[in-house]
Amino acid sequence: MQNKRQMRIGTALSLLYLMILIAPVAWAQKQSSEESEFSRMSSTSSQIVKEQATAKDALTRMAEFLAKAQKFSVNIKSSYEVQQESGQKIEFGENRKVIVSRPNGLHIEAEHSDGEKHLVLYDGRHITVFTPSENVYAQATKIGGIDEAVMYFLRDLGMRLPLALLLTTRLPEELDRRTQTLDYVEETVMDGKPVHHVAGRTETVDYQVWITEGANPLPLQIVLTYKNVEGQPYYRAKFSDWNLNPKVKNALFAFTPPKEVRKIAFVAQLPKTVFEGSASPAETGEQK
Repeated sequence: MQNKRQMRIGTALSLLYLMILIAPVAWAQKQSSEESEFSRMSSTSSQIVKEQATAKDALTRMAEFLAKAQKFSVNIKSSYEVQQESGQKIEFGENRKVIVSRPNGLHIEAEHSDGEKHLVLYDGRHITVFTPSENVYAQATKIGGIDEAVMYFLRDLGMRLPLALLLTTRLPEELDRRTQTLDYVEETVMDGKPVHHVAGRTETVDYQVWITEGANPLPLQIVLTYKNVEGQPYYRAKFSDWNLNPKVKNALFAFTPPKEVRKIAFVAQLPKTVFEGSASPAETGEQK
């Protein structure tokens, strides 16, 4: 009995001794695991902060570069979705040639996928829209420069001008004010050039921009998703043939009406009485 008791005591002491030896090792392993997890989380957090800073820097450099450019020309090939009453989304396209000469020169030639063409001009005094297929033009007076003309064109005349902010010196401030979140997606290659791919979100639009590296941080592609519109349609624009010193003359921005062209008013300029009591599309058989 005495021997058995001594054996049990000896075994218990051995186990206790083993636990004393093992405990620091287990604690050290746990501590190491926790430190490793903390280090991983800290590294991930640092990487996110670094990428967000890179995205912010790339977007800001692009915006400031375009805002400060005194002249530039670019071709834009775009596509956009329009949701039909059936719910199906149909894609349409448009090609545009844009020429900017600050402070007062703007020349935009647009051709839609159905072949219809439009010309938008600003010469520091007049905003003109000419539609050759209809042989009509509309003109409004706006003095003040490209920034004021673009805002007036959009807000007061209610006209469409995709990516209009890219034409203004207000681009850096507007992007900063409207952007709620901004992320760096990746560094990639587009059209043989290294680019930064960034993605941002505003209250109404999710956007992606591919921006060239180097001294001339220009956009090569922009994708907009209208998240608050039914079906969340998108708008995609591809930029090519950037020229930061195009040779332009003032005559390029002034409009000389062709023979027999007819001058009309912008819809926003028409008296409200024109629309009062007008028949609905259903009554006239017209389609929207």
